[in-house]
Amino acid sequence: GTAMNPIDHPHGGGEGRTKGGRHPVSPTGKSAKGGGTRKPRKPSGAAIIRRRKSKRYGQLRVR
Repeated sequence: GTAMNPIDHPHGGGEGRTKGGRHPVSPTGKSAKGGGTRKPRKPSGAAIIRRRKSKRYGQLRVR
């Protein structure tokens, strides 16, 4: 993918050999590794509204 032109692959292009700059993707742009692991039509999916937040969610550590 990195050896291709940007028109041919999402990782393509750049001057010389460059890093991909994004997560591994297929030539069409879909995620190539670690894709979705949850079934889209799972019955319990309607019950999941938002993620659980910890007590100290969003607090930055100041030194």
